[in-house]
Amino acid sequence: MTAGTTGGQPRIRLNDHGPLTPAGLGAWTPTRTVSVVVPAYRCQETLDLTLAALAGQSYPAHLTEVIVVDDGGGPALRIGEIAPERTRIVPSRPGGWGRAWACQTGADAAEGEVVHWLDADMVPFREHVEAQLRWHHLADYLVVLGSLRFTDVSAGLPSAAEVHAAVAGGRVEELFPPETTEPHDWVEEFLARTDDLRDCPIDAYNVHCGATASVSARLLRAAGGMDTSLVLGEDTELGYRLAQQGAVFVPEREARSRHLGLHTVGTREAEVKRHNWPLLAERVPELRWLRTHPTRRRLVPYVDVVVDVAGARYEDVRATVDGVLASTLPDLAVTLVGPWSALTAERRSPLDDPLLDLRLARGTYEHDGRVAFTEDPGGDSAPAMFRLRLPAGWVPGPDTLRNLTADADTDCAGVVDVVLDGHGDLVTARLERTAAVTRARFLAAADEDLDDVVHQTFGTRWTSGETWGFLPASAAGAPSTSRSNAELTRLRNEAEKWKAQAARWKGEATRWKAEAAGRKKDAAEWKAEATRWRRSAVQWRRELSQLRRARYRWRRRLAEHAPFLRTVRKTLSRPQDSDDR
Repeated sequence: MTAGTTGGQPRIRLNDHGPLTPAGLGAWTPTRTVSVVVPAYRCQETLDLTLAALAGQSYPAHLTEVIVVDDGGGPALRIGEIAPERTRIVPSRPGGWGRAWACQTGADAAEGEVVHWLDADMVPFREHVEAQLRWHHLADYLVVLGSLRFTDVSAGLPSAAEVHAAVAGGRVEELFPPETTEPHDWVEEFLARTDDLRDCPIDAYNVHCGATASVSARLLRAAGGMDTSLVLGEDTELGYRLAQQGAVFVPEREARSRHLGLHTVGTREAEVKRHNWPLLAERVPELRWLRTHPTRRRLVPYVDVVVDVAGARYEDVRATVDGVLASTLPDLAVTLVGPWSALTAERRSPLDDPLLDLRLARGTYEHDGRVAFTEDPGGDSAPAMFRLRLPAGWVPGPDTLRNLTADADTDCAGVVDVVLDGHGDLVTARLERTAAVTRARFLAAADEDLDDVVHQTFGTRWTSGETWGFLPASAAGAPSTSRSNAELTRLRNEAEKWKAQAARWKGEATRWKAEAAGRKKDAAEWKAEATRWRRSAVQWRRELSQLRRARYRWRRRLAEHAPFLRTVRKTLSRPQDSDDR
């Protein structure tokens, strides 16, 4: 597999960063500027060590700025005696607190082309920044993840001068020997299982660790920056939104660092999960195992169904939207696209209003929180994982959306075109993977078809609407009046599928039984033949025994007549007299 290029940007398929070859450390000339953003909260002692380590980096100082964000909570932080030349401290902007808030403050102040997050209790090795930035010189949609190990510092910390000397001299492992450190076990296991994320097309964002990671400023802005409402789990949530902007995640093992202290998740894992999982369940629809409730609406939908209602009959719009809202896939939203601004409050003839169908559609759904109205749906539905473009007048079955998205995940298809009606004008629905569309839009040349780029980076395919249960409004029944009824319908359909499967298994069993009966008959014949051979063998043994006894009798008789026979032999062999001749 190779990565094509357009305008200097390589085209990476899924998350397979393998075709990219970064420059050798120390053997290239960097050109991109980087802003190292260090969120800090009451940590002057460890901050001094982090800044001392940054002062010893191999990445050019004139391309590097360091922004320390003081998140308050104590005496104002200061820049230590050993720090990069272009280091400044900015206070967290008013109105919030926490790591995400501080990181976003730093990102807003950053001037670099790349933003590099680094916690204030980290000691990066000499090539740490260089190792990450060399990837950002290859493509502008990469998220690069550094490698860290946790070290127990209960016995005390080294001085800033010791840290700077160790980093600049390439001797960090002497200061923090590997045998005294612990790896980030979960991340290492994830990387080993996915070939360093090359075989991880959808959920590579899970290992996005904010303690040491870098991203282009362009990509960070496209994703919307940090979710400042989160005080834990913000790096996972940001990783998800970066993925929806087409990001490719790259682990860089040469971007080594030491974390001063043990891992919070390692020491309080159950408490961290209890805190994070309910909040991530609202914001990260890819975490399907956290979304088990059959009816709840979530902050970020899994699928956004976009229906263009301009010029459509109200009855067709209602059939389509009601069918979608009755889906057994609960975490979805509906976006109705139409000229809503034309619906003014001026006097009109209620029954002869040319915009009556549009008014009825808005009146039916304007109080449903799952339905939004827009005149411009934009190019994607980020941060939702999927967008389904569905023409008014076509109705999905209860399980259609659940099954169609699950099928798209089997090969990570970027676009699935669904043929609804091939008679006359072609009518299609279109399932779009957000990550595929956003990446293609970034990579595509001005005159290039977007689907060609999606096909190259994720893949596209066609399928039949009948396969997935799409029906025209005229043939579709009314949706169930409750979710429980819809669920019952789904379970009945499942039962029918299992019943059909059981019938197939029963047919197989009948064939196997018939085959076994045939083999039983063969076995009986083989047994009879074996019996005949056994009887023949017994008869042959008897005959052989008789022959042996006969031979014995002849030998015994010869022995009895042996003297006589010897006399006869002598007589016959005696010479005859001449007279006799």
